[in-house]
Amino acid sequence: MTQAVWIIDDDKAIRWVLEKSLARSGIAYQSFSSADDALNALYDATPSVIISDIRMPGTDGLKFLGKVKQEHPALPVIIMTAHSDLDSAVAAFQGGAFEYLPKPFDVDQAVALIERALAESRSSEAASEDAEAMPALLGQAPAMQDVFRAIGRLSQSSVTVLITGESGTGKERVAEALHRHSVRSAKPFIALNTAAIPKDLLESELFGHEKGAFTGALGTRRGRFEEAEGGTLFLDEIGDMPTELQTRLLRVLSDGHFYRVGGHTPIKANVRVIAATHQHLEERVKLGQFREDLFHRLNVIRLRLPPLRERSEDIPLLVRHFLARSAANLGVEPKRLSEAAMALVQHYAFPGNVRQLENLCQWITVMAPGQSVEMQDLPPEFRPELVAGSGGAIELPLAADGSGVLPTLAGDWTMLLAREVAQRLAAGETGIIDDLTARFESTCIRSGLAHTGGRKVEAANLLGWGRNTLTRKIQELGLEHGE
Repeated sequence: MTQAVWIIDDDKAIRWVLEKSLARSGIAYQSFSSADDALNALYDATPSVIISDIRMPGTDGLKFLGKVKQEHPALPVIIMTAHSDLDSAVAAFQGGAFEYLPKPFDVDQAVALIERALAESRSSEAASEDAEAMPALLGQAPAMQDVFRAIGRLSQSSVTVLITGESGTGKERVAEALHRHSVRSAKPFIALNTAAIPKDLLESELFGHEKGAFTGALGTRRGRFEEAEGGTLFLDEIGDMPTELQTRLLRVLSDGHFYRVGGHTPIKANVRVIAATHQHLEERVKLGQFREDLFHRLNVIRLRLPPLRERSEDIPLLVRHFLARSAANLGVEPKRLSEAAMALVQHYAFPGNVRQLENLCQWITVMAPGQSVEMQDLPPEFRPELVAGSGGAIELPLAADGSGVLPTLAGDWTMLLAREVAQRLAAGETGIIDDLTARFESTCIRSGLAHTGGRKVEAANLLGWGRNTLTRKIQELGLEHGE
């Protein structure tokens, strides 16, 4: 039999017809009477194709489609409904549906559509395997090389690891690499963002629950610890975990077993825990917001991921990687950045770190007009409109009130400097440093004198010069300014 197809419909007759038709075609299937049941099953397994009704009690088909696409964007979902209206069809396609199937439908046509979706699923899985063959972590910067060496040293260990770093630095990628290169690699890697789960549901997500444990607990459900049995459990944003759950997690790490919510039988936890946070846990311990004993349990081995601004030498390598991957996903040729555009990107601060750079490369792949991407093709935040004159010289004007205070620029001012240098190099200019140094000093002098009301001694002190040096610079630069 081929891979499983999930049938979701509250109409038993529809489920029966599809089950018999798929069985005759040798296609494995599993049926659900509600979208909520299917969502629960998705925690334990992933089908190759889903065919779902729209209008059902509880979670409807469109909401179900949205939730599936969040976690499994490449999974083909066929939406069927007895209400063959344009709004339903448009909503289904906008939500990412593979196809829209109006009822009543011809059974043979429905099976043919499912077989087409299965073929699409197999193609997506092959493409995913190719993408996974590409390195998940890249970097030549010394800080990243330290991370790579640590992953290698930890390959034969199941010791707990705490990964720290700003948002977007790739903490989950590192956790995946630790799992992939460990003795547990054949077992599951389960990730849970503790900050993304409502406080009231987090305990059940982690430890599971027994039937009747609380209102809505209609059946027994395994938690993430059980799903990760023998493998790795990655707890992201551990610093946001509620205090009462910190106590339960500490007990699991200490005793090696846990209880489901509403349960009385201990369950052994054979799981390696990797935690991550963008917060300063030592400070949260001092403030009483994080248990000190749990911190020491997690902080056995600590890996710090550097922000992208500390490894700017890796940006060209990452750009080529992300552009190639974005192009492969869209089935187009990879685009490339000109030297000037690359210089501009390389000097950008990237507060969102590697994730923001990846988003930029996706934007370029879709939005940039040509194969060779120039500075003017980049998004607005990467090319602030401070260019004056046909020569492209960047002017840094004084404030409109004449105070000499520079306006706040969108991004790091060194990004503007990099753009200026790149433009002049592209134009074949020489003597760039001398000219830019003179302009830099002129700007500092004008701003300093404007700030002090023309008082040279005070301006010189603020700028870090002596009065004579300031006077000489004013003469050399041809600046006229009264006392």
